[in-house]
Amino acid sequence: MNLSVGIVGLPNAGKSTLFNALLKKQVAFVANFPFATIEPNVGVVPVPDERLEKIAIIIGGGNPHASLREAQDGGIKLPPIVPATVKFVDIAGLVAGAAQGEGLGNKFLAHIREVDLICYVLRQFQDSDVVHVSGDINPIKDLEILDTELMLADLQTLEKQIEPRGKIEKEALKKWELIKLLKQQLERGKKAREILVDETDKICAADLHLLTMKPALYVVNVGEDQLQNSTNQLIFKLTKPQFGETDQHIKESDILLVSAKIESELAELTETEQLEYLKSLGLEKTGLDRLIQKAYARLGLVSFLTGGELEARAWTITNGTKAPQAASVIHTDFEKKFIKAEIVTYADFVAVGGWNKARNLGKLRLEGKEYVIRDGEVVEFKIGS
Repeated sequence: MNLSVGIVGLPNAGKSTLFNALLKKQVAFVANFPFATIEPNVGVVPVPDERLEKIAIIIGGGNPHASLREAQDGGIKLPPIVPATVKFVDIAGLVAGAAQGEGLGNKFLAHIREVDLICYVLRQFQDSDVVHVSGDINPIKDLEILDTELMLADLQTLEKQIEPRGKIEKEALKKWELIKLLKQQLERGKKAREILVDETDKICAADLHLLTMKPALYVVNVGEDQLQNSTNQLIFKLTKPQFGETDQHIKESDILLVSAKIESELAELTETEQLEYLKSLGLEKTGLDRLIQKAYARLGLVSFLTGGELEARAWTITNGTKAPQAASVIHTDFEKKFIKAEIVTYADFVAVGGWNKARNLGKLRLEGKEYVIRDGEVVEFKIGS
C-alpha cells in the first residue's frame, strides 16, 4: 500500500521549498513568482523507522543494542533494509478562480484527485523578498480560497452527473440522492467530508472522486521565531467551527507548524548535525518525520515488519486489517493461500534476539485468519501451495 500526499497552497506559500526540504533534493523549481511550478513534482520518501535497523542487525547476527554503523564497522552482513514509503506530490500553486481555469487551475486540480491525502501549506512567515499573491499574510484567508476552489471543482463534477431515468436500481437512486445532497450543502460552504459521514454513503459516492472528500492536514509555514512560540492564536482560529458548533471543523491534531526554511537548512546537514540543530530548536523530529506521522494517523495506517536473509522490511496497512489481507500486501496470492501467521512483538524480537530464540522461549504466537495485525509486529506468513 503506497501512501500519496498532495501538497497544495497559494503561490509562494512555501510548498516547493518544503517539498525540496522533505525530499532532500532540489527537484521542484522554486522561484519568487506565481506559477513557477508548472508540472507536479513527485518524490518517493522512505518512512524513517529505526525498528528496521534493529531487525536487520539481529538477522545479520549482530548485537541488537549496536547502532547500524557499529554493526557495519564490525563486519556484520546485513540484509537490505526496505522501509515503507510516502509519495509526495508538489502541486503548483492554486489561486482564486482556479476551478474556472484561472492560473493553471483545472490542470492542478486534476492532479489532486490522484492523492490519498491533501496537505494544505498555509503561509504565516514574514519575508518582504517573497511576495504574497494576495498582498497580505493571512493563513485563514488563504485556506478559505483553497477550500473554495476545491468545493467549486466538486460542484462542477456534480453538475456533470446525469439523473437516472426509467427503471432505477436502488443503489443508483441512493447515489442520486447523495449527489443532490452534496450539491445543496457544497453551495452552502460545506465540504464533502463534512456532509458524508456514514461509511455506506462514502462508499456509494466514492467513484465521484470529490476533492473535498479527501482527508486533509494543515501545515502552517512559520518563521523560526514563530516555531518557538506555538502561534496559539492562529491554531485557535483554524480549529474554530466555521458554520456553528455542530459542524465539523479542523482538529488541532491535524495542524502542523513547520518552518520550510529551517527544513531546507536541515536537509543540507549530516544526521548528527541535524539532531544537534533540532535540539537547539527544542524539537525532537524533523518536519518530514512529523508530517509522515500525522499522515499515517490521519489515514488510520500502521506498519507491520518482516525480517529474513532477503530483507528487513516495513509494510503499510490500514489499522484493523486481518492477517490474510495483510499478507496480500506482500503478494496478492497470499490472501487465498494463507494458512497462519507467526507473530512476535517488536520488543520481544529485539529482547530475545530473533526468530529462533523467540520460538524457543515461547515468545512467538501462531495466529489464524481472524487475527488483526498490530503496528510494529514482526510477522512471517505461512502460505499453502
